[in-house]
Amino acid sequence: MTIRLYDTNARQVRDFTPLTPGCVSIYLCGATVQAAPHIGHVRSGLNFDIMRRWFAHRGYDVTFVRNVTDIDDKIIAKSVTENRPWWSIGYDNERAFNAGYDALGCLPPTYEPRATGHVPEMIEMMRGLIERGHAYAAEGNVYFDVRSFPGYLGLSNQELDNLRQPEGEGETGKRDPRDFAMWKAVKPGEPSWDTPWGRGRPGWHLECSAMAHKYLGPAFDIHGGGIDLIFPHHENEIAQSKAYGDDFAAYWVHNAWVTMSGEKMSKSLGNSVLVSEMTKRWRPIVLRYYLGTPHYRSMIEYSEESLREAESAFARIEGFVQRVVEMAGPVEPAAEVPPAFAEAMDDDLGVPQALAIVHTTVRQGNSALTADDKETAVARLAEVRAMLGVLGLDPLHEHWSGGERSEDLHGVVDSLVRLVLEQRQGARARKDYATADAIRDQLQQSGLEIEDTPSGPRWSLGSR
Repeated sequence: MTIRLYDTNARQVRDFTPLTPGCVSIYLCGATVQAAPHIGHVRSGLNFDIMRRWFAHRGYDVTFVRNVTDIDDKIIAKSVTENRPWWSIGYDNERAFNAGYDALGCLPPTYEPRATGHVPEMIEMMRGLIERGHAYAAEGNVYFDVRSFPGYLGLSNQELDNLRQPEGEGETGKRDPRDFAMWKAVKPGEPSWDTPWGRGRPGWHLECSAMAHKYLGPAFDIHGGGIDLIFPHHENEIAQSKAYGDDFAAYWVHNAWVTMSGEKMSKSLGNSVLVSEMTKRWRPIVLRYYLGTPHYRSMIEYSEESLREAESAFARIEGFVQRVVEMAGPVEPAAEVPPAFAEAMDDDLGVPQALAIVHTTVRQGNSALTADDKETAVARLAEVRAMLGVLGLDPLHEHWSGGERSEDLHGVVDSLVRLVLEQRQGARARKDYATADAIRDQLQQSGLEIEDTPSGPRWSLGSR
């Protein structure tokens, strides 16, 4: 089956046809690094990480570009209030974003360009747009003339007569209030770069047009980002790039928000949940399950209860994996995922439907364990590992298992817990049930779940 994606520009699900057979090029609008990331920020990275993994599983050679906006109005304003260099704020928060992506198991991008590293490319693009009559310089600023581009607002489906363009301080000299800034004239105390039209700094939209052109060429397959970027950011990117002469993106894919009380999670609302804090309270693999398994176009309403439900659901998967490994030893992932899983993923990355196949396979595997059918249990685990690998959720993958050092530590903990469990078994044999229950309670308070099975007690990490 052909992979199908919902294209925001076409407003429908379309068959994916790559520009170059066997290859797929993706540009994702990444972090604006004025502050550390909350879980709403990293959802986009997770969704497109799953997209990338699925394309790779289907045999595509993937080029994945995720930019960093390291200069904008908010970063500059924060440098004033905190009395810190703008680049220091940007660098610290860029590292925080990358730490968050890494903690949640996102593969590193093929390229991760910064806006400030591509001023020459921006100047070249502005020069071309001015020569073609699509842009003009005024009082040190450079603006895009929206009336010069007939396809403007096609992505967001707005009417030009009703448009109110967001604008910042100092954007003077516009011919039309709907024109947007590609370059902003220097102001005292702000960072600036030299251009033929005077010193200044990049506008938000120009950087992505310039970097997409440099790293992916005049035409590429997929442009991604959050739904809040459709206007003005992506609309203005399209205008710049196509007016410059690029075909730009063939497909536009947007992920939905993480909300709290029905509102978009944001720092301005004061309801952000920082990734660095969340990973102290929840296992990162559980956070990935929670943020990555709803459909990318569905809103996620954040709550502690829903996170606990995600933790319990993943624990059922993890418990099956652990039991088979204890019985049969290491099991390699299957070469192919089950057809129903593939069909769900091919249909606009239907992760919820694909995840249902995972849980069904886990139930089948547990039934095989109960029946002492080792061969079937191993086969089901191989399928489960293949499916979880696509979703970045395989608990046996070295990213989550921690490699050899983690296995050594698990062995030490296992020996200590089994020693305590032997004491509990001895108390039960003596019919000293008060002591046995006290030992079990103490283990549970330490975060362990104890299960009495026909082959003896077994332990696992418990849920909250």
